[in-house]
Amino acid sequence: MGERDWLAARFQEHRPRLRAVAYRMLGSTSEADDAVQEAWIRLSRSDAGEIGNLEAWLVTTVGRVALNMLRARRTRREEPLDAHLPDPIVDRADGIDPEHEALLADSVGLALLVVLETLTPAERLAYVLHDMFSVPFDEIGAILDRSPDAARQLASRGRRRIRGADTNPDADPAAQQQVVAAFLAAARDGDFDALVAVLDPDVVVREDTGSGTLVEVRGAADVARRARSASQLGLVARPALVNGAAGWVSLRDGDLYAVAALRLRNGRITAMDILLDPARLARLDLTAFDARR
Repeated sequence: MGERDWLAARFQEHRPRLRAVAYRMLGSTSEADDAVQEAWIRLSRSDAGEIGNLEAWLVTTVGRVALNMLRARRTRREEPLDAHLPDPIVDRADGIDPEHEALLADSVGLALLVVLETLTPAERLAYVLHDMFSVPFDEIGAILDRSPDAARQLASRGRRRIRGADTNPDADPAAQQQVVAAFLAAARDGDFDALVAVLDPDVVVREDTGSGTLVEVRGAADVARRARSASQLGLVARPALVNGAAGWVSLRDGDLYAVAALRLRNGRITAMDILLDPARLARLDLTAFDARR
């Protein structure tokens, strides 16, 4: 095996971890793949013999690339804060695809990614690399051109923001799926009272239609009315795992129409994040659902 082939093989060993870093940093599967590819380009142009710890070098390189991508995104003002939902990772309700397990390790639900979107690029880098991947603060500081103490403060600010948000769903998967089934049945039947029964009084729904702003609906009554109206669209809804937690996908005339991630507390739905953007839905790999059409 030549040196380049050996290096490519080692890189492939680390690819799942690198993609996980990039996905947490960017909230986009396509951009995560771009960041990982850029890390390979940089590695192939480097003197691998001078890299003491290849995995650490790759993780920090992907972090640096993703940081630059986040900063460029903000500079262009293409995606204002809270203007879009992160890309969901969708699996059938009966289990997570092995290829998705690395992306979803450490319970990276869509709710957590939504909160990460509100952090500054520097806060996000410090939190993701330290709290999720155990990168030392001196290495994080070097990426940010700041001191280790400053990097520690950035991670701490991100940690406080995340702890203050509702990012942890009820833990019992079976109970989650029962609530999903009840919601979908009530929505299909247009049963207002049954819908309200599974919704928290203060439930919040956010819909990303791709328009650049999120449509937000609050309160059980308004959410139930919206779900009842959707029952007239002829949708076929199926339970799913969205970033490892309860959710559903809906099809219209055989095409993907929406993906929804739910958060539950005490057996009721407290929040729904629904992706309706046709362009982004078209990029999702949902072949696991094909056999169930």
